[in-house]
Amino acid sequence: MQAVPQPYDQVAFERDGAEIARYHFGPGLQRPFVFPVVGPSGRCLTRMGHPHDPVGHSHHNSIWFSHMSVDGMSFWEDRSGARIVHRRMEALEDGPDEAAVVCLNAWVGTNGVDVLQERRRTCVQALPDGEWMLVIDLEISAAGADVTFGQTPFGLLGVRMAKSIGVKDGGGAILNSEGGVNEAGTFRKPARWIDYSGPVAPGVTNGITILDHPSNPNHPSVFHTRDDGWMGSCMTFDAPRVVTKAAPLRLRYGLHIHAGAPAAASVEARWKAFAGTAPFEFKDRAGKR
Repeated sequence: MQAVPQPYDQVAFERDGAEIARYHFGPGLQRPFVFPVVGPSGRCLTRMGHPHDPVGHSHHNSIWFSHMSVDGMSFWEDRSGARIVHRRMEALEDGPDEAAVVCLNAWVGTNGVDVLQERRRTCVQALPDGEWMLVIDLEISAAGADVTFGQTPFGLLGVRMAKSIGVKDGGGAILNSEGGVNEAGTFRKPARWIDYSGPVAPGVTNGITILDHPSNPNHPSVFHTRDDGWMGSCMTFDAPRVVTKAAPLRLRYGLHIHAGAPAAASVEARWKAFAGTAPFEFKDRAGKR
């Protein structure tokens, strides 16, 4: 497993020399994101933009993080003027079973001032039969004064599935840990995990499961889902959350990239294994935790 730097501010994640994902962090972007996300079938399981509204939903960047209300500013939409900007790459990690990139990002407000500092580790982990895990750890702190994440269903984690996987467009299915099915049974409801699976080729099904780590402050997360191919976790669905410089917000999410449409019992076993992992401990530039 390798994290291989590419031109134009990108890092390709490779498994035995074949790319399975790519992290984008260029200066012209509204936010960093991961695209493509290649499933065991060899097909991409996510897309850029809404299949029926590519302009209005241009902010749907495959797999990404943002939020609708940060001190009243929207980092969610592309035209608000607020952006998440890459500041520094801190580490590239390769290994037999996983590879990762660690970056420092700044959430820059509409006035051009840094509102939040974010450290992010994006890690890919090999699993058998071409499956893999995307594990993302975040440490978000106020850049200066305390910052309020306002009450909203939009943010932090978003996943835009490939068109063919969507319930409406391709006949896919959504399932959550509580037994809810599709948008009607999962929309804005709390769950430990949520899975979106569907066809990627004739007779071939792949999907992605979002696993919410129990250390997350809003666990079990409320999930925002749509039959049109969208799922995301809602960090402040019920109430605002204040972030300070001294007490960072720490979050850990796992995304299982898998074949087939898994049964609830197998997804629950995958969540329990992920729940038993420890969040990544970020170090400062001097090497201290």
